[in-house]
Amino acid sequence: MSRFRPLERSTLHSPAWFIPFDDYARRVRAAGVTVQLDRFDDDDGVWLPLDDVAVRTPGGAFAYPGLGRCGEPWAAPPRRHRARFAAAGYQPLYPADDQPFSSGLVGVEFLVHPYDDAHPPAVAAEPRLVRLLPAVSFPYPPGARTVHGAVVDAATAQPIAGALVEAQGHTSRDLTPWHERTLSDATGAFRLALRWEGEKAGEHAVEETFRLRATERPGRTGSLVVRLPQDIERRHVIEIRES
Repeated sequence: MSRFRPLERSTLHSPAWFIPFDDYARRVRAAGVTVQLDRFDDDDGVWLPLDDVAVRTPGGAFAYPGLGRCGEPWAAPPRRHRARFAAAGYQPLYPADDQPFSSGLVGVEFLVHPYDDAHPPAVAAEPRLVRLLPAVSFPYPPGARTVHGAVVDAATAQPIAGALVEAQGHTSRDLTPWHERTLSDATGAFRLALRWEGEKAGEHAVEETFRLRATERPGRTGSLVVRLPQDIERRHVIEIRES
């Protein structure tokens, strides 16, 4: 992936390998992506921003070669770090694919294990995919079908930021699975693409039905049904409640 990939005689190791992935275009995206690295201060219990700049590899990954290198690594504990991603028109989805979603995650956390020339890190890093979801400001191509609305708390009607909004299903002809998703912004607003075919009552039916689901965290969800084309201009409000 790059000349910084750990080798048998290398003294430059990266404790993390991040691969930004455009979830709409379904491809790796490195251009226009920035990464902010933070370290957790155990004494004060706060995250501190660092000046370390990620190295972008030819394969589109971001790495931190040399992070964790120190004297007497056997006497130093692993340190908590996190990476926060930003890209115009996108919002990062921080939980990994096999982890439950929570809007409270504001970065990808990882441990930096100390090392030196004679003592490699205790744990080797594995590549980590970071999905970038279309934001409200995402420049969808002309003609792209989208629906918009807001995610709110069912009890207080207050907007919920960072909620995962998604729809999924199968095409009617070949049963190909599809999955569209986005995140609500700071005001609770969302805009979701619906590129694929929804459920139809019959082969020649015009109306398509989609079920939108919003998740704030495990146990806090909401959903609603969208019917197209009649609901295309409607502002859809998804209410989040305890489940």
